[in-house]
Amino acid sequence: MAIIELKVPSPGESITEVVISKWIKNSGDVVEKDEVLAEIESDKATLTLNAEESGKIEVLAPEGTTVKVGQVVVKIDTSFKPEIKVDIKKPEIKVEAKKEVIETKAIPIIAPSYAMGTPSPAASKLMTENKITSNQLTGSGKDGRITKQDVLIALSNGLHTASNVLSNSWQGNRDKDRVKMTTLRKTIAKRLVAVKNETAMLTTFNEIDMSEIFAIRAKYKDKFKEVYGTNIGFMSFFTKAVTEALYHVQAVNATIDGDEIVYNRYCDIGIAVSAPKGLMVPVLRSAELMSLAQIESGIKDLALKARDGKLTIPDMEGGTFTITNGGVFGSMMSTPIINPPQSAILGMHNVVDRPMAVNGQVIIRPMMYVALSYDHRIIDGKESVSFLVKVKEMLENPSRMLFGGKKPEEILLGL
Repeated sequence: MAIIELKVPSPGESITEVVISKWIKNSGDVVEKDEVLAEIESDKATLTLNAEESGKIEVLAPEGTTVKVGQVVVKIDTSFKPEIKVDIKKPEIKVEAKKEVIETKAIPIIAPSYAMGTPSPAASKLMTENKITSNQLTGSGKDGRITKQDVLIALSNGLHTASNVLSNSWQGNRDKDRVKMTTLRKTIAKRLVAVKNETAMLTTFNEIDMSEIFAIRAKYKDKFKEVYGTNIGFMSFFTKAVTEALYHVQAVNATIDGDEIVYNRYCDIGIAVSAPKGLMVPVLRSAELMSLAQIESGIKDLALKARDGKLTIPDMEGGTFTITNGGVFGSMMSTPIINPPQSAILGMHNVVDRPMAVNGQVIIRPMMYVALSYDHRIIDGKESVSFLVKVKEMLENPSRMLFGGKKPEEILLGL
């Protein structure tokens, strides 16, 4: 009999503890090689524990337990082997059946009574006046029909009508549920508090007229999907505009390292995505070199990995700037919190048709508020406002993205 001990793998550097968040298999189960046994949660990502060999398992750490990296959490007895399922086809035996004439009789189908649960005309009128529904009453008439008398008795007994009680899913109890915070949620909480305490965070706002972006998407969305197999969304335009703006205002793409400022000559853009276990920020590497189609494809891949819980720590490390879109949840305006050690984050919000003064006329335009939260220790007010204005200019005139933030005529004139 050979026993194999499975140890907790290391999710990444500096991580010494993880939590057994879920056992997929239980003690006594016979598993196959490479089959997923458990989900392990660290403060940065979720990974799986797979069987190294086939055999019968013995779980050593209960679900929800905090364990050390390298600790043995399950044993596999390889003397047990999974049952091999063989599909045995039974030989076909032809039997010549005697033909028999079976006399069948039609069975009458009894239709449900129309009166069942249906109020009489007099009862229906009284129910409408008092905003009572049928499911609030029990009919005493023939076949369960609701009569006027049923309604009057219910009202006299103090039936709560829809006019004085909201119809909702609350049941009125005073219960409480206590749920232990996950390792990921505790880490997020600590990091957010640390950002507020350790940075001089400030937020500046602006608004963007999305008319040009809307027009481009409406004109080319079908062709774009036909060629690249993906939809064209707002995030790709914002990511491209941000990378161009970061080139012009490089302090926004910098970080503080001790007594030094590190200016990054590349743009690794973190894209905040909502995942089942919380907000995750996977990173789009070298986004400044990507086309809109490549950005869209990259964001889609990262979002799917986040949804399926397959993001790894390398997927989320090393970003230089972050974009978060609260607009998908209906947010009108917010102050996003910086994702350390980065120095700034851009918050997108929902698009709302608003009256705008354009060339002396009031015109309805699709507008979006944007917010830039930044670390004032490294980024001055002038730089933060200039960056946001540059993003606004390129989104309202998308051709600027092709010419380093300038208009085509400015390039022609050498300005």
